[in-house]
Amino acid sequence: MSEQEKENEQPEIVDKRSSSGGKKKAEERPAETEDVEALRTGLEEERKKAEAYLANWQRAAADFQNYKRRVEQERDEVARLANAALIINILPILDDLERALLSVDTHLAGLTWVDGIRLIYRKFQAVLEAAGVSEIKTEGQDFDPRVHEAVMYGEGEEGKIVSEVQRGYTLDGRVLRPAMVVVGRGKPGAGPEGKDEGEQG
Repeated sequence: MSEQEKENEQPEIVDKRSSSGGKKKAEERPAETEDVEALRTGLEEERKKAEAYLANWQRAAADFQNYKRRVEQERDEVARLANAALIINILPILDDLERALLSVDTHLAGLTWVDGIRLIYRKFQAVLEAAGVSEIKTEGQDFDPRVHEAVMYGEGEEGKIVSEVQRGYTLDGRVLRPAMVVVGRGKPGAGPEGKDEGEQG
């Protein structure tokens, strides 16, 4: 056998590491892709959970603010009702003082005790005004059933308040006590009924 033939018979050495490594990498790629997809899915789920937790927290914070506002309003309302109850009980005293001062004879005017009662009456008025109490206007006003209470009809322009029987008051715009008034019934025969009667006569 020649040297040339010996060289040709040498076993061929094949490096299988490169081929096996490529196959292994090719097998690993789908697994990595699945892991990435799983991570993305998990991340998306966690993101949705975080958004849901944030929305719940914002809703709870808003509910708490509404609760605090409602409690403050209820506390103010209770205080306002307590003031209203106290003022309603004071109003008859103010009415008595007013009637007493109106019935004082002229020859007693200027006496010290009369001036003292008048001063007490004005102090009562000042305290009520400071608490938000206002008198309901009646003189020359149109009758308003929201703030006036008609106790009788009298001679005068129809629908107009003729006189005041008892003063009315409001507290911060709400009626504490309606004003009792006399309402004008209009001129006799001026209304539709009077016209009919005139025509018949």
